[in-house]
Formats: sequence, C-alpha cells, structure tokens
Amino acid sequence: MTQHDELGRIDALFADRVARGVAPSSVWGVFDRTGLVASGGHGDRGDGLAPDASTVYRIASCTKSVTAAALLALVADGRLDLDAPVTDHVPAFGAVTLPTPDSPVPTIRMLLTMSAGFPTDDPWADRQESISDADLDAVLAGGLLFDSVPGTRFAYSNLGYSLLGRVVADVTGEPYTEVASNTVLRPLGLDSTVFSAAEADGHVVVGVRPHAGMWEPLPLTGPGAFSSIGGLFSTVTDLARWGRHLASAFTDEPEAGPVSPADRRLMQQAMRVVPPSVVPGSTRATAYGFGLFVEQDDRSGPIVSHSGGYPGFSAHMRWSAEQGLGVVAFENATQAKVSAAATEALDLLLATAATSDAVTVLPATRTAQQRVTALLAAWDDRQADAVLSPNVALDEPYERRRRHVAEQVAAVGADLSAAPVEERSTAPTHLRWWLPGSSGRLRVEIRLAPLAAGLVQTLTVTAERSES
Repeated sequence: MTQHDELGRIDALFADRVARGVAPSSVWGVFDRTGLVASGGHGDRGDGLAPDASTVYRIASCTKSVTAAALLALVADGRLDLDAPVTDHVPAFGAVTLPTPDSPVPTIRMLLTMSAGFPTDDPWADRQESISDADLDAVLAGGLLFDSVPGTRFAYSNLGYSLLGRVVADVTGEPYTEVASNTVLRPLGLDSTVFSAAEADGHVVVGVRPHAGMWEPLPLTGPGAFSSIGGLFSTVTDLARWGRHLASAFTDEPEAGPVSPADRRLMQQAMRVVPPSVVPGSTRATAYGFGLFVEQDDRSGPIVSHSGGYPGFSAHMRWSAEQGLGVVAFENATQAKVSAAATEALDLLLATAATSDAVTVLPATRTAQQRVTALLAAWDDRQADAVLSPNVALDEPYERRRRHVAEQVAAVGADLSAAPVEERSTAPTHLRWWLPGSSGRLRVEIRLAPLAAGLVQTLTVTAERSES
C-alpha cells in the first residue's frame, strides 16, 4: 500500500463520520519528524466551508500536557518540588479531610499522575472552567470525596489538574494561563493555541450537541480556575507541531524548547497503571505519565496520546514515540469520540511503517547477527564460546543445540547464506530475522547480554513450515 493509499483511507474515515452524523465537522492531520505531512477536513465548520488545518477548535483535555510541561519547567528552574504536598501552594486544601488517618496529603506528582485519590469527574468538571479561584477554594472548604488513599491508584481527575493550575499561579505569582502561554506555547511558535476564543486568529468553530434531529449550539466558556484541565483552543497545525516536539525527545537530535528533552521524555513514561476498565476494548497495556497516556504496542512500541472532550467538542492527539509518526483530529459535537478514528488512522500508518522501516538495533547486535549466521552454517564449539555468553551452553548443551539447529534447517530447507526476508526488533539489543527455505522459513532470534562485548544470551532457531 502506498502512502497516498493510506492517507486516502484516513481521509475516508473522517468523511464517513460526518456523513453518518457523528459531528457536523471533522478535521485531521498526520505528522512525522519533519512536521505536518497531510491534513483534511469535512462537513461545515459553521460558515459553509469545510474545516482545514488552520481552523480553531477547543482541544479540551489535550491541554493537560501543556500544564504538565509548564510545571516541569518550574521544577527545572528549582522553583517547585514534585513531591511537595499540594497544601504548600494551595492552602485551602488544608480544609479537606483525607480518607484515612494515615493518608498522605496529595503531592504535585500524585496530581500529575492522576493518583491523588479523587473520583473521576468529567461531567462535573467540564462545567467548571470559568469559576474563580475563590469558588475553587469554596469547593475545597466544603470537603471532597475520595475513591482511594492518595498515591495508590489511578483515577482520571480534572480536579487534580485544576489544583495544578493553582500551583503554577502560586509559584510564579501570575495567572496559570499567562504562564502556560509565555513558558510553553509562545516559545514554540504555537501562536494559534490560546485560552480564549477572542484571542484566536483563525475561524473558531462553535460546539454543538444533537437535539430533536438538529445540532444545538453551545456557548463557549472563558478562562478560569479550571483552564488548566482543558481550556485551550488550537488548530491541527499547532497541535501536530506540539506532538512532533514531544516525540522529538526520543531522537538523537531532539528539538530545543522550553522543556528539556529529558523532561519531555519523563512526561511520556508510564507512571501509573490505567485499569482496563478505563480503556475498554483496548488490547494495549495503558498507563498515565505526566499529562499524557502511554500505551504499549507489541510492534510499534510506546504510543503516546491524550483525548479532549468538552461540551460541544472532541479532540485527540497520538503518536509513536519511536517513529515520531502521529495523528491529530478534532470534531465539534459532544461525545463525538474522535479518538476512535484517530486511533484507527495511526494504526493504519504504523502497520505499513512497521514492515517498511529499517530495524533500529545497536551495531553490536548487527555484529552478533553476522557471527550467529556463520555459527549456524558451520557450528564450532570454540566459535560458539566467542559468540555466546556462558549461560547459553548451561541452558542447553551445545551438542543438543547443534542437533536442534540441523533439524530445524532441514525441516524447511533453509538457505543459511541468503539475506533475511524480514526482520523485527523490540529493543536495540534484540533482533529476530527470517531466512528463506524451500518449504518455509527459518526464524532466528537473538538477545544480547548487558555486556559491552556484545555476547548473545538468548539464541532460538525455529522452523516455520509453509501452509500446504
């Protein structure tokens, strides 16, 4: 399948959603390490035109990654301790009765990783954006419910991220919205990403919900004490730029920015396990980092993402940390769940990329592959000792290994002098490759020991016969 074919299928995914009445408008973008490579839009954005990469939508909880980045910038400056209790910066939280006598006061780290013990709260929190700091203090003074002891379990909490916005304001003496804009967004040139519709340069889409067979428009709320949970407006161009910037932290030459590559990698690490009930139907293990979800894919490695849902809007961004290939998408309908289409779109891209991209392994792994190939063609115990770590002979004696290799090679008529027909790797020190045979393929797999000498600690050879 060509890239053109893939992009055509992706565009059709989003066109179909408009045709089925999921939302009145839908827009998407695909990016890689170089930037936005393709985009498309369907439906009516409110002025008779289809949306494009510069059309402005609310991105809701995709904002949380910006909140996390602003906090980490303060930590890097020595102005904030991630393990400080929230009461150090939000004194009003001192009125909250904790769930058990030995419960710790939630720390900044717990709030960032959604493990402060609060109940999940989307419907309630989505209506709180514009409340004042005094109103938030009144919420705390009235007491809170807890689903778990702070620091013990994941539960998606907008309240926690609203408190982080207050932390930013307390540390800096400036409103959270100004700090996030001046510290993170403007230095990266994300000028179309703003906290107020009045500040947006492009066309701002109105959010809607279905009612009586019609689309009912909803008012746009303005900045307030809950802006740090999801207050941003943005465009496909800007959000793709943000995703590319975060993903670049995993390259040999990461992009410069207000948050160090090390801290950007920290944001995209699995910090707190997300229960399967939170992501029903997913086949990937999922965790939460700092303002971002992290999924583990067997073939593509970590996939980083976040959804955004506000009354009238749905947003999603996701990318492969290893390949830097990603998708962003917006729609303007309540509970549209554009994440489903964005996930399918990235899976389409990665399915092709996983088979066409060169395997990235260490030079030591390539050397070991060459030496193992020579060993399989003409087994010699002394050569085996030079290639394999001592555990290999202890795990299975060379005599039995030699006999097994001969049996597997004969079973498929493998050509040990041929170039591999396919390769896969799950880590720089791991490699699996297939050699052609007259009646199937021979799979060879090695994993290196953690020694600079590059010795092989695991060697498996398996015949895979052709189906008759």
